[in-house]
Amino acid sequence: MTVGTERHIRRWLDEFVVGLDLCPFARPLLGAHGLRIAQCEETDTAALRRAFLSELDLLQRSTEEDIATTLLAFPHALRNFDDYLDFLEDAQDLVVEAGLEGLVQLASFHPDYLFAGAPSGAASHYSNRAPYPVIHLLRENMLTRVLEDFPDPQRIPERNIATLTAIGTEELARRWQALFST
Repeated sequence: MTVGTERHIRRWLDEFVVGLDLCPFARPLLGAHGLRIAQCEETDTAALRRAFLSELDLLQRSTEEDIATTLLAFPHALRNFDDYLDFLEDAQDLVVEAGLEGLVQLASFHPDYLFAGAPSGAASHYSNRAPYPVIHLLRENMLTRVLEDFPDPQRIPERNIATLTAIGTEELARRWQALFST
């Protein structure tokens, strides 16, 4: 992994995901050994699929202590949000074909993430924005465990929207640009 890519992802995790408490379950994993950040340097779809399948396989062959969760970044591909969504749909199909539905869940992040139905300038989009196109591979049993102990997990999106809206898009954009400095 290139140092710049990993540094940007770790800063995003630290300053947005954990720093703004967008995912209340991320803090314990932030500096943990079990957080895997991988990247695919390729640009063609076949190579992206192979990289995804390789990470899916690695996650399944590993214990939760070795790899709790994986962030797979595509720093040179899937820059167009619609292309990313098409690939994400393909990745979800691969999870099902591999018989891992109910075992692995995918979360999606993209620099230009837009929620359908929300105004294009809404602050809420920052909850799923990442420095690069990223697919997060989560172990569903681990997610189930942490959700059991969390009050009102269904309110997390509402809370995130309120947090991001209170900060405002101008300040979020400033913080976003700061991720890539130094």
